[in-house]
Amino acid sequence: MRKIVLSVMVVAISLALASTSFAAANVKGYKEGSAGKGSISGTVSLKGDAPAPIMEDLSKGKNVEFCSTHPEAKDGVRPRVKVSAAGGKLKDAVVIIENLKTGKPWGDVGKINFDFKTCDIFPKMAVVRRLSKEEKKSKKGLASITNLDPDVLHNPHGYKVKGASRGTMFNKPLPNKGDVADVTKTFKFKKEKHFFLQCDQHNYMEADARVLKNPYYAITGADGSFKIEGIPAGKYKVTAWQPYVGETTQEVTVGDGEAKADFTLAVK
Repeated sequence: MRKIVLSVMVVAISLALASTSFAAANVKGYKEGSAGKGSISGTVSLKGDAPAPIMEDLSKGKNVEFCSTHPEAKDGVRPRVKVSAAGGKLKDAVVIIENLKTGKPWGDVGKINFDFKTCDIFPKMAVVRRLSKEEKKSKKGLASITNLDPDVLHNPHGYKVKGASRGTMFNKPLPNKGDVADVTKTFKFKKEKHFFLQCDQHNYMEADARVLKNPYYAITGADGSFKIEGIPAGKYKVTAWQPYVGETTQEVTVGDGEAKADFTLAVK
């Protein structure tokens, strides 16, 4: 009897390990393995002045009284900021390693919930990723949207963007506070780098995300700084990207310590 139980346990563990390996192997273009000892840190700067915010007259839209409670709204007007920079340092730029094929596990990287709150979207900048074969089968748990506003209908509209063209991925009405839309099954990217989210009821509600090919990324803070850790030793193409400014790429050599890389994006 003891041998039978032990055999069952061994089979169960083997199946679990096989399932894990299978899931990792099927993340397209990236194989999960071990984290390295290297890192890349630096800053992303903006050359030129950031574009002025678009000043939205809330009185011309819906739910004026509630949407005017947003902390950035003043006298019924709210700024829609596309590019944020202070002292020449660019906030919410995404820094990614392009050509890294194996390294640390994905974990929760690329899994996202967008909150619709006070007629705004949080986070404003994020990352998303393609689905593994297993996630394509389950079609849930990777991307969702939650309406946190009372008595306000929001209509999240997600797009995949390539250059000047964009295509609808989903359009999901959320009429009540606490409503959640799981939109995982729509996350089918090919060569698109940019995911854009907007509310069809309040079009000044916007958020952006970079589509990842591996879990190595960072989003710059208000001071333009970033750090990517756990990188295996090697030579990599590293890109700094902001959807309304553009991107720039440089080659960075990483060892067991910290490598430095600074980027500058120019206003067109």
